Amino acid sequence: MCQSARRDPRQLRAVDYLVRILNIIFDLDGTLIDSAQLTGAIIDQMLASRGAVTKADRALIRRMDAIGGEAMIAAVLGRHSSNPASEIEEFRKIHRTINVPADLPFPGVREALEKLTAAGIGMAICSNKPQFLCDKILGDLGLAQHFAIIVGSAPGRAKKPDPESAHLALSGLGGSPANTLYCGDSSVDLATARRAGLGATLVEWGYGTDEALALEPDTPLTKSMPALVETVLGHGA
Repeated sequence: MCQSARRDPRQLRAVDYLVRILNIIFDLDGTLIDSAQLTGAIIDQMLASRGAVTKADRALIRRMDAIGGEAMIAAVLGRHSSNPASEIEEFRKIHRTINVPADLPFPGVREALEKLTAAGIGMAICSNKPQFLCDKILGDLGLAQHFAIIVGSAPGRAKKPDPESAHLALSGLGGSPANTLYCGDSSVDLATARRAGLGATLVEWGYGTDEALALEPDTPLTKSMPALVETVLGHGA
């Protein structure tokens, strides 16, 4: 077989484990949007207000994304952190008003969501980001209309990898585990999908994809958003 004809055995193929993909549940940060650039801009403001001349480490933000919250804020602020509980509230207060960059979605995301919507594929968001921030970001980016339900974190709602949020997303889609794909970028996403009984794929560009693949190397991999569209819409054609 020639080199160009070879297939990565991990590459996502709908036929491998789904009857047919009718719905997709997406993680948000590191999967659909490069949120580290926005998180970094906010923490830059926080550092400047503390008299620091350094900028937030974007690579560290990406590594800490799946953890998030107070732990991420404390790690990125470093010696300028004194009270992570109040600092995460400061972070969210700035987040409520800061402009969301139009280029926050990863390449191909806008076009892919439009094509999937036009084809009648149901889509949902399942994120550990606070609900109001999920709603704000997707609304500001003009992407919210593509999702039947947006599930972020909320008081009394268990966070991923607990399957509660995935079950809420699945219910909002009116789908079943047999026809719904979970698309994320971390070991947390894989654990969430597994506990919810969903087939899963990791995006190649994700923040936590390499770490997740090191733990579960046979996980199907989505090479690009156009490739995801081709897989979903091409299956059964």
